[in-house]
Amino acid sequence: MAILRQRRRAIFGSLMACLLLTIPPCESLRGQTFEVLETAEQITLSTPQLQAAIRKQGYVSGVAAGSLLDRKSGFRDVGYGLDIVDWIMEPGSDENYRADLDEELIYRFNTPYHGKTPKRSIEGPQICTQAKRLQPRTIRGKDFVAFVSSYRYQTAAPGKQKGSLWTQTIVFPAGKRYFVSSDRIDARNSSPAMFLRIDMPGHIKHDRGNTFSEIYLSYHAPRQGRTTTIPAARFFTNFAPDEQFNYRRDRVATPPRRFIRAYRLRDPQTGKQGPWLAGMTLDPSVVHEAWCHQRGYVCMIEEFGGRPVQAGESFSAAFIVGYFDSIAEMHNVYDQHLGASGLTATAAGWKLTRSKP
Repeated sequence: MAILRQRRRAIFGSLMACLLLTIPPCESLRGQTFEVLETAEQITLSTPQLQAAIRKQGYVSGVAAGSLLDRKSGFRDVGYGLDIVDWIMEPGSDENYRADLDEELIYRFNTPYHGKTPKRSIEGPQICTQAKRLQPRTIRGKDFVAFVSSYRYQTAAPGKQKGSLWTQTIVFPAGKRYFVSSDRIDARNSSPAMFLRIDMPGHIKHDRGNTFSEIYLSYHAPRQGRTTTIPAARFFTNFAPDEQFNYRRDRVATPPRRFIRAYRLRDPQTGKQGPWLAGMTLDPSVVHEAWCHQRGYVCMIEEFGGRPVQAGESFSAAFIVGYFDSIAEMHNVYDQHLGASGLTATAAGWKLTRSKP
């Protein structure tokens, strides 16, 4: 009996350490199943369309690097992760008080990797590299699985309070080759132009374009009324973020109709073309600045917000990230959700939301 009890305890412990949850299909989505495998390091999701991982330790936030598998094509993302999160920032220089800053908060501009625009961190650390550990919460609905992560910033610039809350909600809807996400800041500080820096959709690792063939930026000027894409060859040599393909809201009369950034995958072994991997910011007006430049890899930084925020207020943005067979398909999905800037999820369902006017 003692041996039997030990075996039972061992089995129970294994189940707790590695929990496999299978959500049965609902009547209207017959054949759609979600499998969620949770370990101490990450949560792995499998659906008939996708596979993805949410890291709990190490390099955290967003969907883990190389984990978003498109089952239709067999391709994966080729960067450092998708919807990856950094610091809370604002315009201006930190040069006058750098001696009082934590090294990780110092922002050096006039560099090939940051460009010439003065910016400074309000709160840190950089979540993806320095938070080290998150505790994502899994929400299971009848036709979706969602993951909600949060983190309170631990450091702040002189005269600022630490403790602003970042919350990220990621929803995987049944039957889709993409996920829906949102990043939100509940601010402890006031700022004339607070913004959050993220990777959207994510960076591109490559060797002279061996992993991608072209990039689509919806705000990049079309040629003769046609959709314009940027060939991989434009990213063979390094250039600063503000030298090419840089978007700033203060330089346009009105925001673009759509804000989509995507790259066309290519098999590095065979050269075979794959699907587009897109990141869509569903309310174009929230984008403060967006970079697409080469610094050893294609860097796709996006900063959203950039408007006055008072302590106790919040701001957010909503995204769709995933695989598409054509630019027209991206446009069609985008237009169905145009204007959303937030996302909520409970067991009863998930919903994209809009900012109050």
